[in-house]
Order: sequence, then structure tokens, then C-alpha cells
Amino acid sequence: MSALRANTPLYVDVQVAADGYEVPADAQWRVWVAAALSAADRAVSGAVTVRLVDTDESAALNESYRHKPGPTNVLAFSGPGEPPVAGVNGTQDDMSVEPELGDLVICLPLAGREAAGQGKSLLAHLAHLVVHGTLHLIGYDHGNEDDAGRMESLEIRIMDGLGFANPYAGTK
Repeated sequence: MSALRANTPLYVDVQVAADGYEVPADAQWRVWVAAALSAADRAVSGAVTVRLVDTDESAALNESYRHKPGPTNVLAFSGPGEPPVAGVNGTQDDMSVEPELGDLVICLPLAGREAAGQGKSLLAHLAHLVVHGTLHLIGYDHGNEDDAGRMESLEIRIMDGLGFANPYAGTK
């Protein structure tokens, strides 16, 4: 994994919409997104929103966008990959604006249950969900066995670099 530059233009907006959970500091989410981008040989720049939701919001989004019932642990909504319009009232000002990589929606209650069921800390599982979701934002998929193998191998390497165990150990 390549080293992360200290002043990379990566913006991670964390929105907590689920009550009763202690979540990592905003800076931690940025580290996880940056690690995924870096390991995938992508520029560590852009804007990502991480929204932490309850089961009702997750289920509604999963039904609306994936046509699947019930909540899911993470949803990834890729952005346009182009810089958004900056400025006031549609005018462009001289500030540098990074591309919108997209949004990650993580269901905190489900993530907590999964972590407990897999004998992992919630922190480790959240890190994995962010890494997994970020890879989806930049085009990785696991729709077939070959793609799944490549994506899982990269996730394992990223998680190791972050100091976490193989997220797939004992889950298959």
C-alpha cells in the first residue's frame, strides 16, 4: 500500500442518523476511505459522505435502490466522479473542488449484530464496511467469482495495513 500524503484533498462527511451508538471520530473514517483509495492505486482525493443509519432507513433505501427487502450492512452510491459546482448561486469561485466519489450508507444496528456474530469489534467491522463500500464507489464489484476473489484479496490487504485481521476469516 502506498503511503498517504499528509495534505491530500480528501473530504469525508460523516452523518449520524442512528441514535444510541458510539461511533469513531470523523478523522478515522477518512483514514479508512483513504486506505482503500490508496491501495486501489487511486488518487486519495474527492468527497465521500458516510451516513450511519438505523434499520428502517437502510431497509427503505435497499428496497428503493436494490429492490431487496430488509436492511443491508452497507450501500454504496457512486457519485459522478466530476467536481461539483462550487460557489454561491451557481457561480464558480476560485476554490478547488474535488470530485464527488459518492455516498456510503451503513446500517449501524445491523453492523453491530454482524460484528458480534462474527466475534469482531464494531470498529473492525465498520472499517471493513467502509473499505468494501469505497471500493464499490470506484468500480470494484463481486458479481462473479473472479471479481469477488480480486476484491476480497484487496480488502484483506487493506485491512491488514490498517492493523485489522482478515475480515473474511471464519465467515465462509
